[in-house]
Amino acid sequence: MSTPIQAEKAPDRVLSVDFFRGFTMFMLVTGVTNIFHELAQNNMGGSVIALLSKQFEHAEWNGLYAWDLVQPFFMFIVGVAMPFSMAKRIARGDSWKQAFLHALSRSFWLLALGFMLGSDRDSYAFQNVLAQLSFTYIVAFLLMRSDFKIQIAVSFALIILSDVIYRVFPVDGFNQPFTPDKIFGAWVDMLISGHLSTGHWVSFNAIPTTAHTIWGVLVGMLLMKDFSHKKKMMILLIPGVIMIAAGYLMDPFIPIIKRICTSSFVIVSGGYCLVAMAFSYWLIDIMKYTRTLLFFAIVGMNAIFIYLFSNLGGKNLLRGAADPFISRIFFWMGDVGKNVMVTITVVAMVWYICYYLYKKKIFIRL
Repeated sequence: MSTPIQAEKAPDRVLSVDFFRGFTMFMLVTGVTNIFHELAQNNMGGSVIALLSKQFEHAEWNGLYAWDLVQPFFMFIVGVAMPFSMAKRIARGDSWKQAFLHALSRSFWLLALGFMLGSDRDSYAFQNVLAQLSFTYIVAFLLMRSDFKIQIAVSFALIILSDVIYRVFPVDGFNQPFTPDKIFGAWVDMLISGHLSTGHWVSFNAIPTTAHTIWGVLVGMLLMKDFSHKKKMMILLIPGVIMIAAGYLMDPFIPIIKRICTSSFVIVSGGYCLVAMAFSYWLIDIMKYTRTLLFFAIVGMNAIFIYLFSNLGGKNLLRGAADPFISRIFFWMGDVGKNVMVTITVVAMVWYICYYLYKKKIFIRL
């Protein structure tokens, strides 16, 4: 089966994709949200800071905060970049088989790294975003040559399948849909690792959230089309708004729960992905507001490296190095002020590492 990607030359760079990916990674790995938590916990900043701090937490169960959207954004933007990467490979002469082997290798390493981050000597788990992405990535890749309607159908089929399984799973004790640790996803984790995760996360989330990466692929294909800016904007914006509304309307019947990625959550968060991509496209590619583009984009250029660095203790190492100096310089600000300044310094140091790699043209990819 032929694909539109194969028929086109390698496309020019869409700057909004770099911006979206960079902004998502900046929020995910730098720890900037800790500033709001620090202030709110000490009753500083009033109701505005308290509200922002709350938005930078995961909902305890039913509900949706801004922080619940970061992982869907990440999985979505990976999908957006896939058609561009595929087009470049084809333009330089790679066959589909070569591209598939590369995708398979990348999926394997994502799984291995996700397993490493989510496991220890006594237990192991696959709830980590990289482990989840290893599945969604290879499925989205295999579907990339399929017709648009088939990709949409598969994405919604996976969502519906997950919802049905949660409702009809026959094993006693794990057949209570939308109840923490009493669902099919919890049973799967007990089966593969012998224990439940802390916080009620489930490895089975990889199945319904495959939709995010598939939808990202479709958006990437859209951005490669020779359509007008207005048409691309409307194709992103209208379905996005409809999905957000649909997800919230579903909530009384199928609760929005990020921790188990219910169908209402996947749909509403997918809608936010489309709207956020539309806004990024309008801001960067249409309005040409590129002042902040490089600031965020360089974080996304080494996304896997900086994610691993942050999750393997890199931020703690930087904090330990910065704290003796910053605390003495800002001693007059009190404990809260000193902690905030240390956090800001660590954020700056993480960003500078990305900037250094960018200036040296070092891009660490799988």
